Order: sequence, then structure tokens, then C-alpha cells
Amino acid sequence: MPQRITRVRLVTLLAASALAVGGSASLAVTPAHAASNSVVISAVYGGGGNSGAPYKNDYIELYNGGLSAIDLSGWTLTYYSAAGSSGGTTTLSGSVAPGAHFLVQEGAGAGAADPLPAPDATGSLNMSASNGSVVLRQNGAAVDTVGYGAVTSSYVEGSNAPAGTNKAADSRTKGCVDTDDNSKDFVSADPAPLNSAAPLGVCGTDGNTQPPPTGTSSTIEQVQGTSFQSPLVGQQVKDIKGVVTAVNGSAGFWIQSTTPDDDPRTSEGLYVFGGAGMVKVGDDVTVAGKVSEYRPGGVNNGNLTTTELGSPNIQVNSSGNALPAAVEIGSEGHVPPAQVIEQGNPGNVETVGLTLDPTTNALDFWESLEGMRIQETDAKAVGPTATSYGETPIVPANTEDVTWTPNGGVLYRDYDTPNAMRLILSDALLPKGSIAPANTGDSYAGVTAGVLDYNFGNYYLMATQAGQHQSGGTTRDVTTAPTKQQASVATFNVENLAPSDPQTKFDRLAGQITTNLASPDVLAIEEIQDNTGATDDGTVDSTQTTDKLIAAIKAAGGPSYKAEWINPVNDQDGGQPGGNIRSVFLYRSDRGMTFVDKPGGTSTNSVAVTGTGPWASINYSPGRIDATNTAWDDSRKPLVGEFLWWGKPLFVVANHFASKGGDDGLMGRYQQPERSSEVQRHAQATAVRSFVDQLLTANKQANIIVLGDLNDFNFSETANIVKGSGKTALTDLIDTLPANERYSYDYQGNSQVLDQLLVSPALAKKYDYQVVHTNSQFYDQDSDHDPQIVKLQIH
Repeated sequence: MPQRITRVRLVTLLAASALAVGGSASLAVTPAHAASNSVVISAVYGGGGNSGAPYKNDYIELYNGGLSAIDLSGWTLTYYSAAGSSGGTTTLSGSVAPGAHFLVQEGAGAGAADPLPAPDATGSLNMSASNGSVVLRQNGAAVDTVGYGAVTSSYVEGSNAPAGTNKAADSRTKGCVDTDDNSKDFVSADPAPLNSAAPLGVCGTDGNTQPPPTGTSSTIEQVQGTSFQSPLVGQQVKDIKGVVTAVNGSAGFWIQSTTPDDDPRTSEGLYVFGGAGMVKVGDDVTVAGKVSEYRPGGVNNGNLTTTELGSPNIQVNSSGNALPAAVEIGSEGHVPPAQVIEQGNPGNVETVGLTLDPTTNALDFWESLEGMRIQETDAKAVGPTATSYGETPIVPANTEDVTWTPNGGVLYRDYDTPNAMRLILSDALLPKGSIAPANTGDSYAGVTAGVLDYNFGNYYLMATQAGQHQSGGTTRDVTTAPTKQQASVATFNVENLAPSDPQTKFDRLAGQITTNLASPDVLAIEEIQDNTGATDDGTVDSTQTTDKLIAAIKAAGGPSYKAEWINPVNDQDGGQPGGNIRSVFLYRSDRGMTFVDKPGGTSTNSVAVTGTGPWASINYSPGRIDATNTAWDDSRKPLVGEFLWWGKPLFVVANHFASKGGDDGLMGRYQQPERSSEVQRHAQATAVRSFVDQLLTANKQANIIVLGDLNDFNFSETANIVKGSGKTALTDLIDTLPANERYSYDYQGNSQVLDQLLVSPALAKKYDYQVVHTNSQFYDQDSDHDPQIVKLQIH
């Protein structure tokens, strides 16, 4: 079963509206950042020359957190008493460099104290040490305001900063971040005036803030380039301009150019890693930083990378700007190739020299939009929402060139149909619950918009706006009860069932078994864990697990089942560490089915065929096939049981083959993807087929059912090996269904086959077979697999 790995960089996010922190003066003062918000007041000191003061003069300190020098011509500083009376104005001149301070010396007190460092400007304001306000203006428009003291100031952002004293100044906190709330942005600290000669990029009470921007002037398009990785990786760049389109919690934010180039291969979007607290959606920014490529999961895996700008230097030029129009996926010129991820065999698509071809390759199409605003109208859910992650696979409403399942999924019908137009819709940028969970076949009416990101083998639509959920009407299947003459046999992967699971899981599974499967005579169950579940304590027996399930079935109105299995050697059968998953037979004896108990089968010895003709049998029941074969290393061993249906022998082989872990992802950097895990499954299939051949050699009319989670597709070589050929070929019953109904599992929006049920020639003459869709299409699933059942007459 494929594993979902949680993203490291992505964090749970707040709504864009909650990200904007604002404040206004209690009088009708123009809000901060009306003119230029790169320069802020970084410190105010009004105790100069008073008793005990360390400095003779009052001072006001400015800091330029922007990316370019600021000419202070036309700038002023005005002091106001707490009551709002003006105490005078200082006119500024000169300039302040990026990352630099600017010290303004004001009036002196009568006491003896040290002089200030050489001031960059001089005024004569006599400020109160304890209460007052200072307003910085550019050409009459307020740029920054600081109100301080116990008495609420007439001019203030948010609420007052602490009161100053003769021995304490009001200084900005670490990094000189300006949230427009004086009480949050300032603390009382020892006076430490800094002038233009002070170190660059150092501001606030304890440490570095933005260093002056360095590097090559670039655009977003130049950073993104025309390939999967940036041509500027490892380089410092500056003057990157764009509008903030989404904020990723405290981790970073996306920007997009408002002056795109005319090359369809270059994305106009870019992720900035860091600095999220300095911006909000709609800010026009200029950014500098170091270009890097982020690969989820580490440097050595098969995931693609995302281009990002790290250690950013950020200048907010203006706020409240309109966002660039979102690209409509599915509209003319923006239709992803549905069935071509990457043409040919390029190997590693990140190889230097390979350029994007968005019109031919889906991988290139999505890469050319990395970090940009995109949207889908009336998006269709082609798989259920993974509620733990808030993720739903979607496709545009007008998607073509795919095979639709009856309930609105997209069929993964062979290796040449990867259905590359799928996106994963994520709600991580929205408040929890903003996007209703979906079943396969549901839709989101209207516009679903956000930014395009990549994470662990898939491109994601990180939604900032979601359409209205509409049900597609998908319901759970219910099979018909077998006739008196029909034996019913089913397979069901119950996904790591352990006694510690909530009773509701047992009850719901029991409901599926009794109602949806009509209480089959034999049920092969995969992924039964031991009595202590995933606790790795040496326990291998699973009696408590099966007893709890059997009791739940009985409570749901089902029959009294009995269970048969073989305990594995501790930690040798793969799956969740400590869980010791195994296959188990449940059977009922009230309708003519009997289990033939032949003791002696263990986890390390192998079942063998005995006798010939009508007397063909096996030596152990239950038993394991070729138990010491290395094909079963770190994997479940097939369980064989001999049953009698009204005295007629029936051999059932329950399987759970090795998982697909280690295979290249469909949307990864290695194209075409390699399926390295197949090697082990081919060996396992060969071992199972060998056992089937031995039984059919002993009795060509043997009634054999091979079933379970083969962890491979019905069109795979694994399945073909098990099927065999010629007169002894098994019939894979899922192949007998209409093509668009062949699925029992959904992985990232691809409806596919992992579970199979095959019958020998003697049983293939007359049967009633069904995949009972109870889980794979539903977000409130009890397992990630659908069960299958066959009802047949045994001769």
C-alpha cells in the first residue's frame, strides 16, 4: 500500500484575511505605509540630559529595511504631547542606505551626560521621556507613527508602546518588524543610538534583520528559467518584483510578476522561503535572496524540486493591490496533456540542457506554472478527500481523453494512461473546514483558485478560494445474497486492523461484511495485526483482533465466524513495524462450508500437495506456500486453506504481496518511472503459480481460488504470472467486468486494481462476481480497499 509522507516545509495556514494585522491612530492619522514603508522609526528617547540619563540629548532613530537607498528630502519628524499638541517639527535631509540607520539628534537637557554618536541630522525637539508621540512623514503623508507611555497617545498605531524613562528608550523588537501595533513592536530598553556608521542590517533589541540586498538584478521569470530547475541555483539575486498571492503561515509566501514575459515555459510565480510575517496578500514587494531548489523528502529521492528564494530581503512597496489573474486550467491554451507525463525516455528530467515543452508533456505543463495563480471551474473530485490532510484529487470539468468509471472516477487502465491532468486540491491555506470533503464523483461548483505547488510526487492546487461542494450521488454497493447452491468467497484488506482501533472501526467493518458482502461463507482478510498492534513487543498472536471482529459481526446480525491463520515470525512479514500483519480466513459453517483442519503448518514450513485425482489434497491446512523462499523476505506469506462445500474440496490461497514502496512516482523526476518493487512480486507470483500448478497437476479439476491484495494491477506482469496460460490458466475475474469497472482502490485520483480474485478452470464455468465498492470512493472509508466477492457452484 503506497505511503503518504507529510510535507516538511508546508505548515497549517491561516486565512489571508487573518494574516493582515493593522492599526490606526486614534485621530484621523494616515495609516502607516501610505508613502514608503521601507523606513521606520526604530527608537525614540526623550530623557536626554535629565537626571541619571546616559545621553545629553533626546534622539529619534530611523532604519531603512528596504532594498534601496531612500532620499529623505521632504521628510519630517513631528513630536506631539500625549494630549495631541504639537511640540515642533524637524526637517530631514540626506539619505539612508538600505539596511542602515539614521540618527536624528533632538533637544538637550540641562544635566551632564555623554554626547550622542555623530548624528545624521539635528533638530531641537524637547520630548517627554514618559509619554508622547512621534510621526514620520514624507511630503506630508504619514510613514510611521510611535505613541508611547501610560497615557493613550493621540497619535499611535494600535496601542501605546511602553513608557520611556530617563534611563530607557523605546526600541523596536528583534528585526525591526513593523506590525502597525506600537505595543507589540516596541520594548523598553537601554538607550543605544545607532547612526549611519553602524553595522548594516542590524536592527532591534537582539540581532540581525535584513542585510542589504546583494546579487544580480533579476526577474521571477529569469529565476524560474525554462527548465525544471533554476539556471540561477546558488546565486544571490535582487530586485525581484511581484505581488504576494498567498502566505504560507510563518514559513513563507508566493509572489507573482505583474509584467510577464512572452515565453510559455517560464513561470511568473515564485515561492519565498521566510519573511512571511512581513507581508500580506496583495502587497507589492521587491525581494532579494538566494535561489535554491527544495526537494521534499531529502536530496536523494525521486521527487521534483520547487524553485524558491531563501534568506529573503523584503521591501513592501504598497499594499492592497489586485492579484494577477489566475490561469484557467482546461481553457484554451491551458489544457494539460491528459495521458503524456513525459514523452520518450529522458531519464532525469532535471538534467541540465533539457527544456520544458508544456504543449506535449504534462510534467512540463505544470512546471511552467509553478508558484502561479491557477483555477479550475466546476472541478471534479476523482478520488475521495484524505481528511487527515485535507487533500482531494481533482480534474477540470471538461477533461477529455480519459476512461471514466461509472461513479465519476478516472480509470488507470494501463501504464500508458497515467491521467496526468490530476491535481491535488489542498485546504492548507484556508481555515479548517473551508472545503467540504468529497467522495469520488462529487464536484466543486464555481471557481476553485489558488497557487500551484509541488509536494511528494504530485502538483498541488493550494486553494485560497474554493467552489461550492456538490454531491455526485455515489453510494456504497451491496451484493445480493448467494443462493443455497452457491458458495460465496470474498477478499477484504481491512487496513492494519488492531484491537486498539476504535470500536467504531470494527462495527463499520462488520457492517460491510454482514450487509454489503452478505456474510460470505469464506472471507480472506488481509492486514490483521497482532494483539498489541503496532507496539513492537514480540507479540505475534492475533486472537484478540479476530475475536473482536467476529464479535462485531455477530452483533451486527451476522453469523458466528471462526478464524484460521498462522502466526508469523516476529517482525519478518513487513507492514507497520510491530504489527505483524497477516492474512486470516474467516468462515461460517452454517451453510455447508467446512474447514479441513490439518495441523502442523507453521510460519517456517511449507504446504505440500498430496494425492492425485479426487483425492488430491494438502498436508497442512492452514499452511504457507514456500515459506522459506527469499521472495517472501519482509513480506506476507500466502495462506492456504482446504475447505469442503457440501463435501466438495475447495482450496483457497489468500495473498498479500509486497508493496510498491521504492517505485518511481508517476509525476517524479525520473521518466519513464521504474517499478523496482515488481521484481519481488514477480518472484512471489511465481511461487504461488507453482503451487497452483502442483494442485492442477494432481487434479486438473481442482477447485482453486487465488485471491487477496496482490499490490499490482490486473494488467501487470505480476498478475499475468499468477494467471498462467493455456488449459490451466486462472481466470482473473476483474478482467471479466466492463473495462471502466475494473478498480478496487484509488490512489491520488487514479482508480485502479490492487486486489484480485482468480479461479481455476473448474470454477470458471459459472459464477457471479462483483467488486463491492464500499471504501475506495468514500472519504469516510473504513479501509482504503474495496472487497470483492464471487458466488459460484462447486462440483
